[in-house]
Amino acid sequence: MALDFGGEVPLYRQISLWFQRAIRTGQLLPGQRVPSTRALAKELRVSRIPVLSAYELLIAEGYLEPFAGAGTCVSRSIPDAFSPPEKVGLAAPEASAPQPKGKRAVSRRALAMRGPAQAWLRGCHGCTDLQHFPIGIWSKLVRRHSRRISREIMGYGDTMGYRPFREALAEYLGAFRAVHCDPSQILVTTGSQQALQISALALLDCDDEAWLEEPAYPGTLQALKAAGARPVPVPVDRHGLDVEYGIRTANDARVAYVTPAHQFPLSVTMSAARRIDLLSWAARNGAWIVEDDYDSEFRFGGNPLASLQGLDTEGRVIYVGTLTKVMFPALRLGFAVVPPDLVESFLDLRNATDTVSTPTLHQMVMTDFIREGHFSRHIKKMRAVYMERRKAMIQAIRDEADGLLEVAGDDAGLYVLALLPSGVDDLQIATRAHRMNLLVGTLSRCYAGVPARGGLTLDYANIEMRNIPLMVRALRSIISAGVR
Repeated sequence: MALDFGGEVPLYRQISLWFQRAIRTGQLLPGQRVPSTRALAKELRVSRIPVLSAYELLIAEGYLEPFAGAGTCVSRSIPDAFSPPEKVGLAAPEASAPQPKGKRAVSRRALAMRGPAQAWLRGCHGCTDLQHFPIGIWSKLVRRHSRRISREIMGYGDTMGYRPFREALAEYLGAFRAVHCDPSQILVTTGSQQALQISALALLDCDDEAWLEEPAYPGTLQALKAAGARPVPVPVDRHGLDVEYGIRTANDARVAYVTPAHQFPLSVTMSAARRIDLLSWAARNGAWIVEDDYDSEFRFGGNPLASLQGLDTEGRVIYVGTLTKVMFPALRLGFAVVPPDLVESFLDLRNATDTVSTPTLHQMVMTDFIREGHFSRHIKKMRAVYMERRKAMIQAIRDEADGLLEVAGDDAGLYVLALLPSGVDDLQIATRAHRMNLLVGTLSRCYAGVPARGGLTLDYANIEMRNIPLMVRALRSIISAGVR
């Protein structure tokens, strides 16, 4: 038995792990006597205390059992089948991962969740520029609440969310996004993905059809699959979701998931006519619309557009948003604005999936950040910063990659959609770019089917101005090699 006297694992645990492994592998058999604690301590040159502790633990766990007059033996209740027939050598005392054997089935739902293996392909958008974040103000607000820690901060908190935060959020959404809501309709989540997941579980039964933009944010497809629903891809053109196609294909769908203010990833805006058609379809069929308003604050061709929820007179829209795109990813504050008659169902699903609310301290700090005007000032400042970077990205594409990259979409968001030449595989380009530490997203990963043309989503929010031309130049060399 080899012991690591300088390791983090206590000696008694190393000894007990050795015996467990010896019994499991058949080196020690049921009924076989083991050394006395005194003899083993002497052999290992350790105090008797860790040996006694190890034996007590092994007896409590049922690996060993004491016999009067016979000392301690391997438990006779351990079945012979537990040990392989052949004797095997033992590895070091540290715990090792179990080796998979036999059939190891998972659910069809889990299999459906499988996507690209590379974590960077899940989407690199949302990496905001933290250099311009008012960390001093934020830290001051954190200290303000941390100095007077209360049971409210330390407890689980209201599952709906901290009430003053929901009140401040309702005021902000009404003023800047034309969202009609009461604080009691706002469910605070740990990000927009959780809000999408809860909406799918609350509104859809297994095998229910749901309209999904084609292409769409991959997280929405995952939410639908996790709920057991059947996604129905509905094409997106320059006017947004093709509502007439959705009606022809799946008129009885229960839900439509849309990003009307800034469609991801095509970066187009849903026209007024399409919005009215979509709301009419939902009201006529008793269907629901989930509006993902993920980065509506950053529209550079004019003022932010009004929400679809603000046009809804039938209470058919669930409005989903996040503060991550404006603030910072680790904040983990998202929300859903739910029609009053659905609040209880959404809350039940929230409790079933995550009984712990988003940390109250963050909500308290964010409440002050909004009400003291820091939030709107930060948005205004970052809109100017991102506008300049977007211009720089588009200009770099024209200067460095004309003919290889084509800018598409509206003047909004924190990324530029750049289409590739026909026949060029965007996944291969993104993989090669990743090897050069260039994190780009792919258009094809957002399609349920095969896109007519590949493309890259180029995130510019967290790239310094001087590095934007260098990035595009590197992409040009990668694409040029791929085209040849």
